[in-house]
Amino acid sequence: MTIVMEGIALDDPLRALIEGKLAGVLRRSRGRATSARVAFTDENGPKGGVDTRCAVTVDIPGRPAIHANAQAENPRLALDGALAALERELIRERQRRRDAARRPKKYFVAHQGMLPEGEPALPRPRRRRRSA
Repeated sequence: MTIVMEGIALDDPLRALIEGKLAGVLRRSRGRATSARVAFTDENGPKGGVDTRCAVTVDIPGRPAIHANAQAENPRLALDGALAALERELIRERQRRRDAARRPKKYFVAHQGMLPEGEPALPRPRRRRRSA
């Protein structure tokens, strides 16, 4: 996976932390990401305050790009917030895909309406095998 980091120095120790945490979030989501972009920006310049924004964009083949961002006082807190938002977004998208796969399709429902009353309305549930 290619990780592009913008807005931090090349020798910043935050780079190693970004790689480790991002790999952990993507490992839990079971997504095979091809690239990720992590960008830090100072929203209001040298004024100070809660103004460091971290934006994370992950590209997974076969899906639209997933984007999450957070704003905090320093880059470390902004990174933690953005990765938490990315993890929530990945879970939400996986749940959406799972629900769409489980919903009966219109042809199945139409066929069930044409069956005589004596036949079972739903087929026996199939048992799924879990892979190790």
